[in-house]
Amino acid sequence: MPWSQTNPALCAGFFVCGMRLESSIVSMMSTDQNKALEEKVWALINRGDLKAAASECEKLNRQYPDFASGWHTASQLMMRLGNFPAALLAIDRALTSDSSHLAWQLQRAVCLGRLRRFAELEMAMARLPGDKMQTAYQCSALAMLQTQLGWRDQAVELYQRAIALQPDNARHYYNVACLQRSLGALQSAEEHFDAAIRLDPEDYESYKIRSDLRMQTPENNHVDELERLIDNGIDDIRGKVQVHYALAKELEDLGQYERAFESLRLGSTLRRTQMRYDVERDLATIEAIRQSFPQSMFKAGATGSDNSEAIFILGMPRTGTTLVERILASHTDVFAAGELNDFAAQLTLMLRDKNAGKRVTRDEMVASSADIDFRKLGESYIATTRPFTGKTPRFIDKMPLNYLYVGLIHLALPNAKIINLQRDPMDTCYAVYKQLFVDAYPFSYDLQELARYYVSYHRLMEHWRDVLPGVVHTVSYEELVSNIEPQSRALLAACDLDWQPQCLQFYDNKEASTTASTTQVRRPAYTSSIGKWKNYARQMQPAADILLEAGIPFRGNANGQGS
Repeated sequence: MPWSQTNPALCAGFFVCGMRLESSIVSMMSTDQNKALEEKVWALINRGDLKAAASECEKLNRQYPDFASGWHTASQLMMRLGNFPAALLAIDRALTSDSSHLAWQLQRAVCLGRLRRFAELEMAMARLPGDKMQTAYQCSALAMLQTQLGWRDQAVELYQRAIALQPDNARHYYNVACLQRSLGALQSAEEHFDAAIRLDPEDYESYKIRSDLRMQTPENNHVDELERLIDNGIDDIRGKVQVHYALAKELEDLGQYERAFESLRLGSTLRRTQMRYDVERDLATIEAIRQSFPQSMFKAGATGSDNSEAIFILGMPRTGTTLVERILASHTDVFAAGELNDFAAQLTLMLRDKNAGKRVTRDEMVASSADIDFRKLGESYIATTRPFTGKTPRFIDKMPLNYLYVGLIHLALPNAKIINLQRDPMDTCYAVYKQLFVDAYPFSYDLQELARYYVSYHRLMEHWRDVLPGVVHTVSYEELVSNIEPQSRALLAACDLDWQPQCLQFYDNKEASTTASTTQVRRPAYTSSIGKWKNYARQMQPAADILLEAGIPFRGNANGQGS
């Protein structure tokens, strides 16, 4: 959320900007000296001494400003240092000498991708045909860019070329597998994950994702392999966490619930110990949002952008947001843009400008967000979703945490549609707890923290309902999977979309899905996840106690609520 005080990643300074170039020096130096100094830079890079490499590279570029290869080296070094603007400036300098150099064009495209300048990246890609890529690195780099642009089928082909050129590199198999998973080619994905693991038995992420690809069976599972990994010891803490989650998932599939939860508990506890996180700060921020957006904020009428393209799907994670996204995205007028961070990012930029870059507390940022140019926020948000959006009348932003900004979304984009997913609280808590997120939802690794966060989410959504009556369309996950057609019709109507029968065949939608639910949405709606937490009623009791104390009912609670 933008009200955090997390410092942005520090980017190394660079010498491209404002450097005085002494071209006359070059004529006095030999090519051998150029290359010798460049080789020294690469030796330092390969040794991991990037600070010394930057110093030597500055010398290289200063002494030989017309040595184009030196600028290419500088660009790659700046990429490693995380200074992407400087990397782009450096590669542009190289291309002034030879604009047709394929490797340099590719490096420039990589810089554009890292800077998220996608419109320019699309134009740059026109000069980079896949059949011209000659090395495994070039194939892999271009495939990564194609993936960024959503050209996943083409990316699969290039990664497979990379495999043919470098068959002993496990990363190529991993990359193909991840893309095939997102495209629904689950059997091929599993085969490629198997290959990645054979080549690199310490690729623990592959074990985790492979376990999620399908329902494991007594005849076909990886339980023994995963248990051997744990018994033999895993030095990499992140890898150990991933293997514990993989084992928990497979044991649950096999109905071995006690062992499954124990592996999950070990993995989640270990993950939590590696995090610096204070749930109290998040709870205080959510309460500050409630206080800063009273009903009076919305009585003056809309002052935001009149754009009506966006459909926001939000709520707690693992509540059916991907299912709703797939139903809507099966409509011909709707494009699924994914889990965008654009709204929070644009809000953050506006608040920084408003506060003149001054460091302020979260509460101060929340308070100041209630007094900004809402039209500008809405227009800048829409602009940053381009060029992916704008080609269909509507697009979906499926960032769950946008529930924090419902009030701001309505003020900035009063014609946007807002869909909130609601799932049984205990099923939600269990589904979130058992999911290993990449770098999100730090409250999810401790049951008590998770339950307390859920209570705050619940109260904030009740607040939005009270101050913005009729603005948020709430979808019950249980009702949706049990009565898919009437609920889908109501969903489309709430979004002012006409009914299209293919929305019920969402599982045949060939578009990629990159969320944690990517495998589940490849089959028709199912009800088997309803009440799954009851398999762990004893272990989940700490969460249940907090929900009951807050007066939040759930199915099968101690007071007999639900069934």
